[in-house]
Amino acid sequence: MNVHYTTAMPRARATPSRPGPPGRRILARVGTAVRAARRHRGLTRRAVAARSGLSERFLAQIEAGTGNVSLLRLVDLAAALEVPVGSLLDPLEDATAAQPVPRIALVGLRGAGKSTIGRRLARALHAPFVELDARIERVAGMTIGQIFDLNGERHFRRIEREALQALAAEPGPLVVATGGGIVTEPETWALLRTAFTTVWLSAAPEDHWTRVVAQGDRRPMAGKSDAMSELKGLLEARRPLYGQADLTIDTSRHAVGEAVRRIARLADRGPGGRGRTAPRSREPSARARRRRARA
Repeated sequence: MNVHYTTAMPRARATPSRPGPPGRRILARVGTAVRAARRHRGLTRRAVAARSGLSERFLAQIEAGTGNVSLLRLVDLAAALEVPVGSLLDPLEDATAAQPVPRIALVGLRGAGKSTIGRRLARALHAPFVELDARIERVAGMTIGQIFDLNGERHFRRIEREALQALAAEPGPLVVATGGGIVTEPETWALLRTAFTTVWLSAAPEDHWTRVVAQGDRRPMAGKSDAMSELKGLLEARRPLYGQADLTIDTSRHAVGEAVRRIARLADRGPGGRGRTAPRSREPSARARRRRARA
């Protein structure tokens, strides 16, 4: 009996090939569509990664046009972005054709009108309204003042950032009123500008002062003979940071209703146009109406 032995040839190891120019163009288009859909949904990379099961690093590669994502993972990604998977594949179909989800963050010093305008704006946009400081107090189980007194500003800023991260991960429309000092923390300010369309509600120092006192809060002047000078100095110091917002509205010149309408129009167009200042309103402000009444 003749026995023949054969030597098994080693199995060739598959080596991934880099896509050629057509493939690279497709990846670039997919990346552009994913990035645009994510931004119009007001989602951070971290939030989309958590929803889709992709790593944040791989998602960044996809958006950069270098991540060769499989079709099944692209389906997961489309579901996380709440868009048809075809809109991420077809370069002729706009992945952002749907109306952008309004996600507005109001910034500025105390007395700028963030709570008043924020509530009116949320009703106009049919969106929830959230006071970030209230979220922080709920998480910490104590008031903002107690956090500062017991643990200091550094601890407060850490909780503020964590509360904002949780808020940014929540889907859907949202209007947020932030604390006046949020712009002083670069990482937190960058996160806010990425996840939301930011609006600086500016005002004259005298109006900041008057509004806070009118709310029954006399802390600005407690034991301070030069409190107004401090307020003016704080406003000037933060002006360059506040000025990085997508839109600036002077609430000393614009009445509440006009401010709400202008912000709502910005929300309809989606993010962009950093540094714009709303032109002066023809609708008289509350201060102007009071002056006329006294005349």
